Amino acid sequence: MSPVLSILIFLIMFAVVMMAVSLGSRFLELRSKKQVENLLNTDAGGDAETRVTTILVEPGESDRSDSFPGGMAFQSWIQNQLQQGGLQWAPSHLLFAMLVGGFAGGMLGWVIQPLGFGLASAIALGGLLGAAPLLYVRYKRASRLRALEEQLPEALDFLARSMRAGHAFSISLEMLGSEQPDPLGQEFRALFAEHNLGAPIEAALANFGRRVPLLDVRLFISSVALQRQTGGNLSEVLTRLAFLIRERFRLRGQVRAASAHGRLTSMVLTALPIVMIFALQVVAPDYLPQMVRDPDGRWMIVAAVVFQILGYMIMRRITNIKV
Repeated sequence: MSPVLSILIFLIMFAVVMMAVSLGSRFLELRSKKQVENLLNTDAGGDAETRVTTILVEPGESDRSDSFPGGMAFQSWIQNQLQQGGLQWAPSHLLFAMLVGGFAGGMLGWVIQPLGFGLASAIALGGLLGAAPLLYVRYKRASRLRALEEQLPEALDFLARSMRAGHAFSISLEMLGSEQPDPLGQEFRALFAEHNLGAPIEAALANFGRRVPLLDVRLFISSVALQRQTGGNLSEVLTRLAFLIRERFRLRGQVRAASAHGRLTSMVLTALPIVMIFALQVVAPDYLPQMVRDPDGRWMIVAAVVFQILGYMIMRRITNIKV
């Protein structure tokens, strides 16, 4: 076995396990965020039917059908991921791309067998290529949500200034949608258009929160809902909320600066095995090929990857401080 193929074996194994660990960690984070969102939804009031009512045509709506694989729940989740990522794709197109990638990866893994086992190679490479379109969507979604979160404090200040100047809340939303740059301006334009076409403001805000699933947006929606129920100075509440968000950004920056050494250490320790592979190919070119051909050597490689991933998980939990 050539040195290049030996390096490829380790890189594929490492990438597959790292991807599985990242997806598992992300699932736990999303579950905890969902619990907080449910609490905020309860505080905001309104029944479930009101929160999901919309009169706007969403991208890919004409592609929906009861025959979508996985049922309507899975289709709705895919549609939300695409919408939150700002991608004008149909859910069926994404699913088709995942199936094609998985089939192609499985066939390629079965032919070249980079892991030394035919079935394991097909499953690993098929899963990697099959998940690539969904990972791209998740990446675009995360990037867009970060941009929305950074724009939100200025938008809340704009709303507060507009309301202090005497404008109604709906007029302030229209002004904000026209003045705020995308992507947040796009979401506020959709919010005003839905309310202007006849939807109750509570339903329009709930759909806005569904399109932008951020904790700060949930706080904004809860503030508006409570103000409409109990009264009060909404402009002052929005100003304080914008200040709170900026302070959280500042604290997050301080935490990232304080944990920079630990994050750099985890990156170095994670990349060190890959660097050692290249070094071994220079110092002892026959070492890794013999290890791959030996049955015990293959399991030793698997054990090394597993323990490397465990170390990465521990270091990530230590340095990943939530603010």
